[in-house]
Amino acid sequence: METFRLALAQINTTVGAFEENRARIVAACHRAAEAGAELVLFPELALCGYPPEDLVLKPHFLRTAAGELELLAGEIPASVSVVVGVPAAGTCLPRNAAAVLSGGSVAALYAKRALPNYGVFDEQRVFEAGSRALCLELGGVRIGLHICEDSWRPDSREVRELAGMSLDLLLNLSASPFHRGKFPQRMEVIGATARALGAPVAYCNLVGGQDELVFDGGSFVTGRDGAVIAQARRFEEELLVVDLPVRGGERGAAAEGVDWVVLSPEKGRASDLLPQAAVPEPMSELEEIYRALCLGVKDYTEKNRFESVLVAISGGIDSALVAALAVDALGAERVHGISLPTRFSSEGTRSDAEALAKNLGIEMPMVSVQKLYEDALSCVGPLWAGQAVDVTEENLQARLRGLLVMALSNKFNRLVLATGNKSELATGYCTLYGDMCGGYALIKDVPKTVVFALCRWINSHAGRERIPVSTIERPPSAELREDQKDSDSLPPYDLLDAILEAYVERDMSRDEIVALGHDPRVVTRVVRLVDGNEYKRRQAAPGVKITPKAFGRDRRMPITHHFVPPWIPL
Repeated sequence: METFRLALAQINTTVGAFEENRARIVAACHRAAEAGAELVLFPELALCGYPPEDLVLKPHFLRTAAGELELLAGEIPASVSVVVGVPAAGTCLPRNAAAVLSGGSVAALYAKRALPNYGVFDEQRVFEAGSRALCLELGGVRIGLHICEDSWRPDSREVRELAGMSLDLLLNLSASPFHRGKFPQRMEVIGATARALGAPVAYCNLVGGQDELVFDGGSFVTGRDGAVIAQARRFEEELLVVDLPVRGGERGAAAEGVDWVVLSPEKGRASDLLPQAAVPEPMSELEEIYRALCLGVKDYTEKNRFESVLVAISGGIDSALVAALAVDALGAERVHGISLPTRFSSEGTRSDAEALAKNLGIEMPMVSVQKLYEDALSCVGPLWAGQAVDVTEENLQARLRGLLVMALSNKFNRLVLATGNKSELATGYCTLYGDMCGGYALIKDVPKTVVFALCRWINSHAGRERIPVSTIERPPSAELREDQKDSDSLPPYDLLDAILEAYVERDMSRDEIVALGHDPRVVTRVVRLVDGNEYKRRQAAPGVKITPKAFGRDRRMPITHHFVPPWIPL
């Protein structure tokens, strides 16, 4: 049976870096041509990077994209055709488009038709939907085009219009961000679309970090039955080359409303470089979260042109995890620690901080801020004479630490990594302008129970104690007053995280959460903490999204509102 050789170029792009992105695309095209590929598929909006957000509303951004696309068309090898994501001018708004390049020119443009407007997606705000389907014919091979959401519902108009076309292949350009549990969903949905079409689907996903989002790659090709026959690795760039059988023989003409483009590139040379198509072993949930966090902090640091990062290491588990992830992502030579104890810092946490720095191979000077704290108290204390000691004094310590880490950031151009986790940010168990200081909050979407699990996984994966076991086993504490423990202010983390998942990620009501078996008083308290601390989260640094609903891009709540459900006591 005749076969068609296809390459999926899973690349890591940067928003707005047109020349750099174009160079990556050209390099991948040359590698594909050397492997004998006839067509090369790239991710959604690969030329400009994804998501470009309001940049696409700037006319000069679109003009730059159009100019770069013309340059790209002239730089690809003559033996391959290319399908690449680009922003293009529309009627009222720009379009999220797929450009078909062949013979040194732009042969066709297909505009994304199903624009997602949920979760992290806001495409209906900045893009105009396309209205027509597009099919290509390349050397007798019939190929349909979709962009991401176009293939997401097998019963949609976008799929139904192509179902009678006797396609040999459907191409899908995608930029689907990671969250835990999403990868199997992609395979299931695309597999269903392949079965609805009766044709293989090549799904090329973006890889890399962009602000809060991490794109995990994992591009794949299904057979007509929806089963995955080849898959690229996740969380890294790869060129996946696959041979697919084609139908051949007589087939009907294009249906009404379907544009038809015939491509005639120069004939390339055959190649024996094609590796055996394979599907990598699936990752555990903890490994994929770890890989997402590492990729997110690496790309955020490097794409924002920081040489190194700074982590305030307390001896607690959160800062230990952040430091370990930073070392694995960037290398120990680019990670700097600082320990800033006061008299409330225990000997155990001080020694654990030193052990962690030694285990990770990073520098970590220890600078006591006790005198600075006492001096600050002597300054402001007279202004609240007669007032009882409360959380104000605790927050003052945290804010002095924030002051110092930001000073070091300024002096050495180091990106400060904030160390708060999702459980803390959800309940407000964090200090504005204190431990929330930083340019990137790496684990802000990681629940505390997952923090513990990741630390154990890191040690197990390394086969040694990188994060001190005593750090993992010690009851968590902010150490801002004598004998303080997190459990003094919050429910146990396994209980807290279960309630937070139900309320934040699943949007369940208090009564629905109570019906799961939770104490009504605890649920009410947690819900009030979440709702009352939106103002803090609004001021938090960005961080990697790893759950289905992260604070910020996903969950958008007003700070000021008077909606109080009747079951919440005032």
